[in-house]
Amino acid sequence: MTPEAGRGTGPDGGPPTPEDLAVVTEQLGRPPRGVVAVAARCVCGRPTVVRTAPRLPDGTPFPTTYYLTHPVAVAAVSRLEAAGAMREMNERLRADPELAAAHRRAHEDYLARRAELGEVPEIAGVSAGGMPDRVKCLHVLVAHALARGPGVNPLGDETLARIAPEWSPGVCRC
Repeated sequence: MTPEAGRGTGPDGGPPTPEDLAVVTEQLGRPPRGVVAVAARCVCGRPTVVRTAPRLPDGTPFPTTYYLTHPVAVAAVSRLEAAGAMREMNERLRADPELAAAHRRAHEDYLARRAELGEVPEIAGVSAGGMPDRVKCLHVLVAHALARGPGVNPLGDETLARIAPEWSPGVCRC
């Protein structure tokens, strides 16, 4: 896959550098936990999405493989969630079998990518963001879409299009 500007950094990114971890700490306001890769970067090179181990260093199971860290993107997605986008997407998932099937495929991709990092029985079959049956967290869907590229997570791609006036992976807003 050839990533769009700012989307993806190859097959789920490369290991984080100490500088990457410092940026993510700044973005989150706390040290990140279990980061194994920077899965997507801003066009300026700063982390936008991190890939996280399915079991944190303290032993806690952690189903969120892709974690959106870019503060402007996080804020834009939060505003969309607050405006009711998840309710509308859930209604569409119930009414549109093709969208529901695509959402399920995104769930299966998410699980496959997490399995590459290890199996954690406590979260077997559980992805994130509400997949496969609903939308619970747009941040996860956007992070997955950014890490994996267009066409893998349709609701993540749609969310990216909807927040484009505020944040876009091809324009630095760091």
